[in-house]
Amino acid sequence: MRLTGIAIWLAAGTLAGVVPAGAQTPPYLERVSRGRDVTPAYEGWRRNPDGTFAMYFGYLNRNYQEELDIPIGPDNNVDPGGDRGQPTHFYPRRNRFLFTVVVPKDWGLERKVVWSLTVRGKTNTAKGWLQPEWEINDEIVMMNTGGGADLQNKPPVITGPAAQTITLPNTLTLTAVARDDGRPNPKRVAVDPEGNPVGGQGLSLRWIFYRGPAGATLEPATAVVGYEKPVEATATVRFKSAGVYVLRAIASDGSLETFHDVTVTVK
Repeated sequence: MRLTGIAIWLAAGTLAGVVPAGAQTPPYLERVSRGRDVTPAYEGWRRNPDGTFAMYFGYLNRNYQEELDIPIGPDNNVDPGGDRGQPTHFYPRRNRFLFTVVVPKDWGLERKVVWSLTVRGKTNTAKGWLQPEWEINDEIVMMNTGGGADLQNKPPVITGPAAQTITLPNTLTLTAVARDDGRPNPKRVAVDPEGNPVGGQGLSLRWIFYRGPAGATLEPATAVVGYEKPVEATATVRFKSAGVYVLRAIASDGSLETFHDVTVTVK
């Protein structure tokens, strides 16, 4: 089993949740609601069928409650390229495997892709390169997400809307449907008086605000969970200002995730 990023530190330095005597507690172990920064994370790389390489990035928002907006520009930059599809809205805590940067076949082992984020005057960077030990596959992704390693498991499939255009002050309603192969086996914790499953692990589907001007809100912001049938999730989006936004539907079977992005032009 190979873990990446923060998982490596947790496995090596905090076995069973115990910090070694005399060690300084890392900032992300302190439950601070607001006021902290965001650290980008390099998750690893994969080979594409055409011979190019995909480098995967995520982030750690060190706040437990505060959501931050960092527009594309000097404070949210990928080198090379500037804008490589990275998020501009940052949800609390660890968010993995959110976007990829594709590099050509002849990229080489030494060249780096660097994602920089500046929050409250502090700049953090994640540097990605094609180190052989950092090559990932679905098994490694499942291990890092804590979902086990069912080698027959396939990621969910999402059906969702195409690009949209609206005019303020109108709201937008988005609906997506997710289907899965039933692996890993859904786990029910209990059922309500009407026989519906409550709790446990199944196929979840939710909408998030991924990119765009600050101030977009989604209702509801919680995930819909199903257990054998397709799952449908609907969210109403409200915008404060004109601009181009990306709303993302995320389907998860507890081990693997699939994204469906919708570009929304707000006039």
